[in-house]
Amino acid sequence: MKITLVNTRDPEFGRALERIVQRRKSGESNVEKAVAEIAGAVKKRGDRALVHYARVFDHIRLSRNDIEIKSREIDQAIESVSRKDLQVLRHAARRIAAFHRRQLEKSWGYRDSLGLFLGQQITPLERVGVYVPGGKASYPSTVLMNVIPAKVAGVREIIMASPITHNSAIILAAARIAGVDRIFRIGGAQAIAALAYGTATVPRVDKVAGPGNIYVATAKRLVFGEVDIDSIAGPSEILILADRTANPSFVAADMLSQAEHDELASALCVTTSIDMARRIRSALERQLKATRRQAITVKALERYGAIIVTRGLNEGIDVANTIAPEHVELMVEQPKKWARLIRNAGAIFLGPYTTPPLGDYLAGPNHVLPTGGSARFFSPLGTYDFLKRTSVIQAGRKSLRSLGADIMHLARLEGLDDHARAVEVRLA
Repeated sequence: MKITLVNTRDPEFGRALERIVQRRKSGESNVEKAVAEIAGAVKKRGDRALVHYARVFDHIRLSRNDIEIKSREIDQAIESVSRKDLQVLRHAARRIAAFHRRQLEKSWGYRDSLGLFLGQQITPLERVGVYVPGGKASYPSTVLMNVIPAKVAGVREIIMASPITHNSAIILAAARIAGVDRIFRIGGAQAIAALAYGTATVPRVDKVAGPGNIYVATAKRLVFGEVDIDSIAGPSEILILADRTANPSFVAADMLSQAEHDELASALCVTTSIDMARRIRSALERQLKATRRQAITVKALERYGAIIVTRGLNEGIDVANTIAPEHVELMVEQPKKWARLIRNAGAIFLGPYTTPPLGDYLAGPNHVLPTGGSARFFSPLGTYDFLKRTSVIQAGRKSLRSLGADIMHLARLEGLDDHARAVEVRLA
């Protein structure tokens, strides 16, 4: 394995950084036409299209009656899940719910000095769709992290779509624990389209959340506006800021934990010491020999991994804020002090024992985080993503009169005489 070791003063540093930052943009345009065709077919043909695409893409023979998973099928699947698995899922669910309850917003209002009542009403969405990837791996944590914030927010109905197979018992168990109301055996871009447009069997939702491959991500982007979406999830990212006190084995282990996700995953370490950089590279090479997903991990590290040597921690912080990664880990002295300088990150992990898998599974904060530099303007998934804010205004004749002249003046400045007249008739 050859992971890039680069100094910020080196001429090739800028090119290396650009390659990492731009990695997710490759290939998106190639699938857009295919996804648009799939979405169009689902919109036009509904369940018939879902049955067709299940056979073509997921190699599942469905009838319309099989699209929704029956309650007895879920019960049978859960019976095959071990007691220990269920115990751990419930433990995670309790911690996730406890954290997200603290995010809840309340309606508020006040009466101003002119007598107007002004406020904001908080209302949960009616129906939300959660997409859970299938394929070779099962991700029950994805179910918990996407469903529980919606449930805590008060969403009335939560729909789950996933290409459920005979290996998906743990997914169905997580869905039951999290509080999913209905589950549909559909995957890929066609599932996103079904949730957005609705079919005879699949109800139309107000918002779609959940990760997926490039086809799922593209479908979410294409249906945005028809429904809301959480975000366009990209490949996993971690940036570890390490000073002379860092443990190279801890740094290497955490880099590998993200690189094993995907060949497009980015695992970076930013350190102030060339000696530390070399020790981290040696630790990576040692630990890599024991990894189960070595082929994926090696490709990710060689293409989009790097150990970057900076002239100090302040420059390291600048690099982190420029990249705006999904995970920032501070293996430095006084991590809380340096965390205050991190402006762009999905989640910040402080100190040597706060490994990112803690956040992925059991800490409580959401592991659905902004990627691809979008931490500059996006936040982690939370209860606030499943709430609407509605302005509330009430005026009496006296308070309208106190503002009326200026309202009419502004309306006529914009050439909207009927706006002005709507005020004028009330004050005549």
